[in-house]
Amino acid sequence: MPTPLTELPIRRLTTADLHSCADLSEDRGWPREEHKWGLLLAAGVGYGIDDPDAKGLVAGCVVTSYGPELSAVGMVLVAERYARQGVGRRLMRHVLTEAGGTPLTLHATPNGQSLYEELGFTHAGRAEMVRGRFHLSGPAPRDMTRPATAEDLPAILRLDADVFGVDRTHMLARLPAFADQLRVAEADGALTGYAAAWPNMETLVVGPLIARDTETAKSLIVSLAARTERPLRTDIDVRHQELLAWVKASGLEPIAFNAVMLRGTPALPGDWTRRFAPLTVAAG
Repeated sequence: MPTPLTELPIRRLTTADLHSCADLSEDRGWPREEHKWGLLLAAGVGYGIDDPDAKGLVAGCVVTSYGPELSAVGMVLVAERYARQGVGRRLMRHVLTEAGGTPLTLHATPNGQSLYEELGFTHAGRAEMVRGRFHLSGPAPRDMTRPATAEDLPAILRLDADVFGVDRTHMLARLPAFADQLRVAEADGALTGYAAAWPNMETLVVGPLIARDTETAKSLIVSLAARTERPLRTDIDVRHQELLAWVKASGLEPIAFNAVMLRGTPALPGDWTRRFAPLTVAAG
């Protein structure tokens, strides 16, 4: 007798599973996103279920821990041939067990929201994905930006911890190697923002994007766009209405919305007013 799907063993994924994870993305019509999978598998903990009938994965996801205050769940995917058979629910229940009492956050696509609601996640906000070739609309922002250097990392980490409310050193320390560009904004000798842009298939994804205000966020986007031929893509918190209107006027078109969902905490830590775009999104 074959093992029922909901009883197949769940194992830890490693960077050796990168291609299988990318195959799983492709199977569900997502971009392969090998570059992003590589970062998440290196910085987080992957969970997967092997396909008993063929090479590859039945399902997979990655959890990135930021200490006892928060963990982020991402890339929750079930192969199309095994969809709607309880596999995703079982994988997420395993994640919840492993997390214990640690609060969780994820960005859910519309397809996954009902499952996460069943598992106790609540809606905490929305992010809008926009994509396109950037052409500056209106006057150029005036904030000064420059490429980040190794000496900037301590200041970036301090600013990020203040804005996010958790220590993300193990993730951000990988940004210089992961991103095509990493830039900072300064005023009076103090760091007022930073942003990364990293390659994902044919686009350049802007994120994280941290800034003291909308004008600084605009300056960072302009500086990143000026140094690439690729279309930009980013996911902006819908509460930042001014920035969203500006990027749309500058050529980026709305693609989709993702729901920001939480479990075990009523709100994300930190200061959302300076948190414009995350590093990665989409749980499933």
